[in-house]
Amino acid sequence: MTAANRNNNSFRLTVLNPGGRDPRQDFSAGINPPDDGEHAPINFHAYAACTRGVFHREIKAAIAEGLPVLLLLRGDFRAARDALRELQRHGLTTAISFKETGLHQIGEQLSDPKRAAIFREVCEEANGFLAATPDAANFWAGAKFIPTPYPVDDPRWDFSRAESEHEGIFVGTREWDVPSRNHLAAIALAAQLGEPTTMFEEDPARCRKLWDSLGGEPRELNLQTKRLPYRRYLEQIAQHKIVLQADKSAVPGQVAGDALLCRIPCVGGDGAIEQIAFPRTCGLGRSLGELRDLAALLLHDRAFYRELVAESQELARAELGFEKIAAALADFFAATTR
Repeated sequence: MTAANRNNNSFRLTVLNPGGRDPRQDFSAGINPPDDGEHAPINFHAYAACTRGVFHREIKAAIAEGLPVLLLLRGDFRAARDALRELQRHGLTTAISFKETGLHQIGEQLSDPKRAAIFREVCEEANGFLAATPDAANFWAGAKFIPTPYPVDDPRWDFSRAESEHEGIFVGTREWDVPSRNHLAAIALAAQLGEPTTMFEEDPARCRKLWDSLGGEPRELNLQTKRLPYRRYLEQIAQHKIVLQADKSAVPGQVAGDALLCRIPCVGGDGAIEQIAFPRTCGLGRSLGELRDLAALLLHDRAFYRELVAESQELARAELGFEKIAAALADFFAATTR
């Protein structure tokens, strides 16, 4: 039996978001098929899911599990500090992680000196610091980057469609008020590509005016205004040829993760998943012009398209699969025990 298999068979993790909104979710029996009634096994829930662990928002419940804990830092960090001390008082190995991991989000949190002081205090007391992105790891010496896993090996989470059913571009971002998302840039690129384009927008009138101003063909724009359950959202994405973005927020990379589950390429974005699974089309070190040209090539060169899809799936299974990340988490927590 390999070390990875031993880790996966024995290591289980509690992910705790103290005072958060998501209810308890038990993954001890593995993950379920897509279900609108529960959180998908992605983002921080995925750390619990890949280890057959549990996600909690109540400190007492996390203590009762008796498992190592990944504690999420949110708000003013005081709740996390209190939770950390209570967990360690009960002898539980506890590592911490930012819940909001984009550079703009971390910057907003740590720009307050009092909050920054609490952050340092928590880091010094915790058993370890786990970062969901390479950039987040730079905020504390000794932090460990472990990407969020995706259930790419589970056929129930395969949202792929036949190539004949693919049409156009899905713009993976929104958030006009976050400059690093570069949402307008993504729309501008899509308008130049002359393909049917879908995006989710809360202000459709404004978006249509911008699309027209940027030279986009009005009949090619499809705007979705209502938030969908995750399963239906993936079904929407899977109808397209590519996912397009220009995000420079250094996030974990759910946009690319969604593309992986839909088995279509993601162009642009500098998130962790983008860099790992889509190294030839991600936005790291590439200009907008280069991203436009890559998108155009994927839209018209079927051989290149199929090559990129196969490559991204192979990389995802090797670097982002549940077994791989479960083993990395087990090793990380074993090294932090003291």
